[in-house]
Amino acid sequence: MIQHFSIEVEGKTVKEAVKKALKELKLRREKVKIQILAEEEKGLFGMPGARPAKIRVIIIEAKKNT
Repeated sequence: MIQHFSIEVEGKTVKEAVKKALKELKLRREKVKIQILAEEEKGLFGMPGARPAKIRVIIIEAKKNT
Protein backbone atom coordinates (compact mmCIF):
# COMPACT_ATOMS: atom_id res chain seq x y z
CA MET A 1 0.00 0.00 0.00
CA ILE A 2 1.30 3.48 -0.85
CA GLN A 3 0.63 6.33 1.54
CA HIS A 4 0.93 10.00 0.56
CA PHE A 5 1.70 12.76 3.02
CA SER A 6 2.15 16.41 2.11
CA ILE A 7 2.81 19.80 3.68
CA GLU A 8 2.60 23.33 2.31
CA VAL A 9 5.42 25.77 3.03
CA GLU A 10 6.07 29.44 2.22
CA GLY A 11 9.38 31.21 1.77
CA LYS A 12 10.82 34.39 0.26
CA THR A 13 11.75 32.31 -2.79
CA VAL A 14 10.87 28.83 -4.06
CA LYS A 15 14.41 27.69 -3.22
CA GLU A 16 14.07 28.94 0.36
CA ALA A 17 10.66 27.27 0.75
CA VAL A 18 12.07 23.94 -0.48
CA LYS A 19 15.02 24.21 1.91
CA LYS A 20 12.69 25.02 4.81
CA ALA A 21 10.39 22.07 4.01
CA LEU A 22 13.23 19.55 3.69
CA LYS A 23 14.69 20.71 6.99
CA GLU A 24 11.31 20.44 8.72
CA LEU A 25 10.69 16.94 7.32
CA LYS A 26 14.32 15.84 7.79
CA LEU A 27 14.36 14.38 4.29
CA ARG A 28 16.52 14.66 1.19
CA ARG A 29 15.29 16.20 -2.08
CA GLU A 30 15.18 12.78 -3.79
CA LYS A 31 12.61 11.49 -1.27
CA VAL A 32 9.91 14.08 -2.08
CA LYS A 33 7.92 15.53 -4.94
CA ILE A 34 7.63 19.32 -5.04
CA GLN A 35 4.74 21.27 -6.55
CA ILE A 36 5.04 25.03 -6.91
CA LEU A 37 1.73 26.57 -5.89
CA ALA A 38 2.82 30.22 -6.25
CA GLU A 39 6.11 31.88 -7.12
CA GLU A 40 7.27 34.89 -5.16
CA GLU A 41 6.32 38.33 -6.41
CA LYS A 42 8.61 41.27 -5.96
CA GLY A 43 7.41 44.40 -4.26
CA LEU A 44 7.58 48.00 -5.30
CA PHE A 45 10.82 48.91 -7.11
CA GLY A 46 11.82 45.23 -7.25
CA MET A 47 12.03 44.76 -3.51
CA PRO A 48 11.69 41.07 -2.54
CA GLY A 49 9.01 39.67 -0.30
CA ALA A 50 5.82 41.37 -1.53
CA ARG A 51 4.27 37.91 -1.88
CA PRO A 52 6.08 34.78 -0.71
CA ALA A 53 6.58 31.64 -2.74
CA LYS A 54 4.35 28.72 -1.76
CA ILE A 55 5.07 25.05 -2.41
CA ARG A 56 3.57 21.67 -1.59
CA VAL A 57 5.99 18.91 -0.67
CA ILE A 58 4.69 15.36 -1.11
CA ILE A 59 6.35 12.43 0.61
CA ILE A 60 5.72 9.02 -0.86
CA GLU A 61 6.40 6.05 1.35
CA ALA A 62 5.88 2.45 0.36
CA LYS A 63 4.39 0.50 3.24
CA LYS A 64 4.36 -3.28 3.52
CA ASN A 65 1.18 -5.11 4.39
CA THR A 66 1.83 -7.45 7.30
